[in-house]
Amino acid sequence: MPEGGAHGVIVVQGGRFGGWSLYLNQGRPTYCYNYFGRQSFYVRAPEVLAPGHHTVRLEFEYDGGGVGKGGSGLLTVDGAKVADGRIEATIPYLFSADETLDIGADSASPVSDDYSSTDSAFTGTIHYVRIDIGDDDHSDLESPEHRHHRMMTRQ
Repeated sequence: MPEGGAHGVIVVQGGRFGGWSLYLNQGRPTYCYNYFGRQSFYVRAPEVLAPGHHTVRLEFEYDGGGVGKGGSGLLTVDGAKVADGRIEATIPYLFSADETLDIGADSASPVSDDYSSTDSAFTGTIHYVRIDIGDDDHSDLESPEHRHHRMMTRQ
């Protein structure tokens, strides 16, 4: 986060008629799940990110029991919970084939009404984006020194 804050898309998949987006809205981490363009579910942090390096993470826990079910979203910053919310339904199977998965901007139709396709570019610096499907060992939350020690003890 630069001095003066940042806004824009960190990572997005899909578009106006279905998808999800993790982004900063007026400096606040925000997650939007767009259900077929009919309803959007938001998880919004109440506070603006301070300048400096941060890890913004969204964890989605699916209810299970078939396709199209809902789940819960947990938004964390630097490992601390900042917001959570309910996503009542998900799109079964696939998002539109003509939409995109983008990092740093939403290059097709916007997932959220919080930004447009012309003002979605992230104005801070993104060092990396990681998407995990399934079980996550949360190793990105450990220090580089601890990770090095753990890897060396496995050799």
